[in-house]
Amino acid sequence: MTEIEEHILRRRKQEVLLQNGLTKRDEEKKPLPEFMHRDSPLTELIEGSLHIRAIYHIFVVILLVLLCDTVIYDFVERGKINIGTTSVIHGFGDIRRGAKIWLLELAIALAFYPGLRLYAGTRKFLVKFPAALKIWSIMGMLGVAVLEVTVIAIPTWDLGKKKLALASSVAVTCEMFRFAMKIQAAAVACAPRCRDHLAKLPTFKHYIYFLFAPTLVYRDEYPRTKKIRWGFVLFHFLEVAAIIFYNSFLWERFILPYWSDYGKEPKVEAGTVVRGMFACVLPGVISFLCGFYCLLHAWHNAFAEMLTFGDRLFYEEWWTTSQFSRYYRAWNRVVHSWLRDHIYRPLSPRAGRALSTLAVFAVSAVAHEVILSLSFGFFYPVLMMEFGGLGLLMLPLTASTGRRFPSFLNLLMWLSFFIGNGLLWSLYPMEFFARKNCPPSPNDSFFIPKSWSCPEIVLKPNWSFQNPFNIIY
Repeated sequence: MTEIEEHILRRRKQEVLLQNGLTKRDEEKKPLPEFMHRDSPLTELIEGSLHIRAIYHIFVVILLVLLCDTVIYDFVERGKINIGTTSVIHGFGDIRRGAKIWLLELAIALAFYPGLRLYAGTRKFLVKFPAALKIWSIMGMLGVAVLEVTVIAIPTWDLGKKKLALASSVAVTCEMFRFAMKIQAAAVACAPRCRDHLAKLPTFKHYIYFLFAPTLVYRDEYPRTKKIRWGFVLFHFLEVAAIIFYNSFLWERFILPYWSDYGKEPKVEAGTVVRGMFACVLPGVISFLCGFYCLLHAWHNAFAEMLTFGDRLFYEEWWTTSQFSRYYRAWNRVVHSWLRDHIYRPLSPRAGRALSTLAVFAVSAVAHEVILSLSFGFFYPVLMMEFGGLGLLMLPLTASTGRRFPSFLNLLMWLSFFIGNGLLWSLYPMEFFARKNCPPSPNDSFFIPKSWSCPEIVLKPNWSFQNPFNIIY
């Protein structure tokens, strides 16, 4: 840990102690509150460290180099200038239909509040009728379940019937899960108030704020900043736009040259496939890091600033960890908090820690797979196997060894990121273009990968293995 990181950590602890009126001796006794005024780790590191700021500048330079590469290549080869807009426009195609689906999801989420008022008001009249009150309580739980199922089922049915452009589909499917989790969080928080007839329900203003606040844990009040820094908002939205173009350049320069013709020929050499997979490792990791920065840092900080949301700890320093359990908790604290409060904690007293953890991974893996399947238009559970299979296996393997060999395990973690993202950036495009280029077959199915049968992967003619340790004079 560097001196700057230690200083930031000490400052955070001091702020927590001051806000809670604690002394250092009390620090270990009282748990930290869920929400408090604090910045995102990267905000502190970039502002406080010239070294981290230099790494940020390196990524900006890579973006500029990719832009120049795209412009010059297309100018020389095709006589036109391409700045990546083609891939962006195609990725966000049919945005009007995507907006309609999102508005429907929002309407379903908004319907929860009048339903809550109706449920709480009716309970007051049924207090003297225990049997009717019990039936009404069951109907209330069913009502929440119906809203959650509806906000997921309708977009899923619509996207399954007719495919939407990739980026638009990712946005719509992520939003449907976000609204479903928001409904669940608000329902659980308000249920005790409905049973206590003297407790006040949240206002509609509170609920609307929660729907758009960058958190999935409901509170009537959150730590708020005093003013909105519009320059800060604009800067982060510009970063989001830049990262969208960043990924379009990676797609055009590293994916299309290797995989766009995949399936046009009945056979493809194994060496070509292997070379393409390794070529996707570096852009895959860059895309992974850019996606993290875009969503969990730039996008969340922009919305937090606009809504004067004071707690910006949307993630923790996951990149330094040596334990996969720590990585899963630190990578996305927003979703982790919801999974902890609504799946792990309710299940653990009855099912135990192991089954509760398995349930958390199962829900998360299925949600990710639904997003990818609806976005690409086929079921290919590569991410599910990496995340819900190998990722789950790494939890016990790094639980104790991560403390004893932190440097080695951190190296292993990053190695898994490189390999995993390289496979994702290879296998999904292979399947995508195989379905696009291979001739139709009666055996074509949403659930069976077409790239397994078309094209046929063969070794190079007259290929033979030569032992590299045999020295020929």
